[in-house]
Amino acid sequence: MAPSTQGRSSPLGATVINGGVNFSLYSRGAQSVELLLFDHSESAVPSRVITIEPSTQRTYHYWHAFVPEIGAGQIYAYRVHGTSDPAQGLRFDAEKALLDPYGRGVVVPKAYSRAAACFPGDNTAVAMKSVVVDPSDYDWEDDSPPRIPSARTIIYEMHLRGFTCHPNSGVTPARRGTYAGLIEKIPYLQRLGITAVELLPIFQFDPQDAPPGKVNYWGYSPVSFFAPHYDYCSCHGPLGAVNEFRDMVKALHRAGIEVILDVVFNHTAEGNENGPMLGFRGIDNPTYYILEEDRSKYANYSGCGNTFNANHPIAQRMIIDSLRYWVEEMHVDGFRFDLASILSRDVHGRPLQQPPVLWEIESDPALAGVKLFAEAWDAAGLYQVGNFVGDAWNEWNGRFRDDVRDFLRGKPGVVRTVTDRLAGSPEIFGHENRELEQSINFVTCHDGFTLNDLVSYDFKHNEANGEGNRDGADDNRSWNCGVEGPTDNPAIESIRERQIRNFLTLTLMSLGTPMLTMGDEVRRTQLGNNNAYCQDNEISWFDWDLVDRSAALLRFVTLLNQRRRLRSYEPGRGRVSLSEVLSQVNQAWHGVKLNQPDWGDQSHTVAFTMQYRFEKVFLHFILNAYWEPLDFELPEPAVKRPGDIESRGVAPWRIWIDTANPSPADIWEWGNAPEYSGLSYRVQPRSVVVLFAPYSD
Repeated sequence: MAPSTQGRSSPLGATVINGGVNFSLYSRGAQSVELLLFDHSESAVPSRVITIEPSTQRTYHYWHAFVPEIGAGQIYAYRVHGTSDPAQGLRFDAEKALLDPYGRGVVVPKAYSRAAACFPGDNTAVAMKSVVVDPSDYDWEDDSPPRIPSARTIIYEMHLRGFTCHPNSGVTPARRGTYAGLIEKIPYLQRLGITAVELLPIFQFDPQDAPPGKVNYWGYSPVSFFAPHYDYCSCHGPLGAVNEFRDMVKALHRAGIEVILDVVFNHTAEGNENGPMLGFRGIDNPTYYILEEDRSKYANYSGCGNTFNANHPIAQRMIIDSLRYWVEEMHVDGFRFDLASILSRDVHGRPLQQPPVLWEIESDPALAGVKLFAEAWDAAGLYQVGNFVGDAWNEWNGRFRDDVRDFLRGKPGVVRTVTDRLAGSPEIFGHENRELEQSINFVTCHDGFTLNDLVSYDFKHNEANGEGNRDGADDNRSWNCGVEGPTDNPAIESIRERQIRNFLTLTLMSLGTPMLTMGDEVRRTQLGNNNAYCQDNEISWFDWDLVDRSAALLRFVTLLNQRRRLRSYEPGRGRVSLSEVLSQVNQAWHGVKLNQPDWGDQSHTVAFTMQYRFEKVFLHFILNAYWEPLDFELPEPAVKRPGDIESRGVAPWRIWIDTANPSPADIWEWGNAPEYSGLSYRVQPRSVVVLFAPYSD
């Protein structure tokens, strides 16, 4: 094999060019670097070791070499020699095989050992390794992003493995829990009517980053920001995960469904000072991590042992390069940023008013039009919902979740607050004059109770996690409807099903962008576990028998989604601000009596009428979180112009939703909704009613 040559510093990572591969690695403190080449993923030793010479193959802090006669699929790793002085933040260890921070693919040997990377000694035989990828070597055919307007977006948060892993999924056995398995279930997603899947982390992560005997199931433990997770591939060749991920994206796009990735740029799987050396730590520890004043310790704003140094120029560039790669080469449509507030911290951990990495993401032309969602808080108490930096970011609205939960479980004093949440949370977002969809509205997500468990448990039940039920949130704002856990009591079950329909109606009919959690549409349960991060089993998996058992609820959600997708504020316009939309919506607030809302602390009811001029429809909402039926007066659905004596062009009210009714009368197809001519409407306990009346000018 021909010897390596000097190569070049740009681009970073492994790049296929001119009959070989150029390798480039940034390391400021390295004294020498070795490139290790392997024949296959199970190779215990490298087939070739290439020393990158500091005198001829180092430019500034970039170590580079061109290796001829190799190409895509080549497996490789680095050894980096340098000073080990933790007190100065230096943790070089030449015995460790290290992942390339820019590696586009990763392979994991069957004998992979996280522990071997934690202790002294050579871990080469049991280390994850990088793979050379040629992004141009794939036929995207006519793929293009669906570009679904935010006003019509319905997000479905999904664990890729858990969606199809259950034996009853109907997916080809070899494809269960994989990118290919998801492709087989696209017809279900189309039937459900969602417009975007938000995938829990698919960056290569360390499944062994978990308590003894457990696995890291959720994937919030990245080792690479460029490589799709190896174990989510049904064919484990070096390039299998890369190609199968692209097949999945292409298939979802053909079905009109966008792909949003939950990305973790706030920490890595290397943990605290006792954690393993997998890549970043052994390559340039003080560049990639925020260190404490005692530089042997890691700042921990993530709650996971370390904090990525996102606003260091090198780390910032890598984040931007990662996002560009997933958009340009992998055709991803958007990103949800886990603990995004960490990205606003400087190299000392202090919050910045103008964080460079966030503005760079927002202003990058390659990312223009990409959906950006921020979880606008971190584990150290920095909470920025409503004040997240930038103009393009939409934000997970944790206050929507909390206030809707409080209202529907009957907590006093939240009526005025919940109406604000249903109207797009102008109390939170109105001052920014941002688009209506800035608020990501949800009542459940991967972290916490499922929707079924929210109405079935008063307390978390995390014993299966092996931490004495100490893990997971204690503040769940849930209500078990009278019995803790599963029950055969039909009265309890009736209340639970009604509450589930209430939650879904408020989520999908509120102004903002709705997000549903995988399986909530069919009452998926985690048996009261509200922190199932380590449960790669039936606790977390989608049970496909529920699709038939909960067919009525699935129909309810499907019809809600169907109507939601028709929403349009001004056809042909792009971003429309919350204030613009609210200016087009005539709102009237009521109680059981017209125009007499009860905002008191003991109130559990509210009604409101909205005239949506852009859709030419009146909607009348009645929310009764009280425990007795109440009669609500109904307004006249009238359109009057200045100087008009009589109303004109108005149809009578039609009953669209009454969550107290058994299926199929709980929700009607829009065009078949029955007319209602009464002057008042009896609303049953703990239920939501939606009436509508179309009109013409």
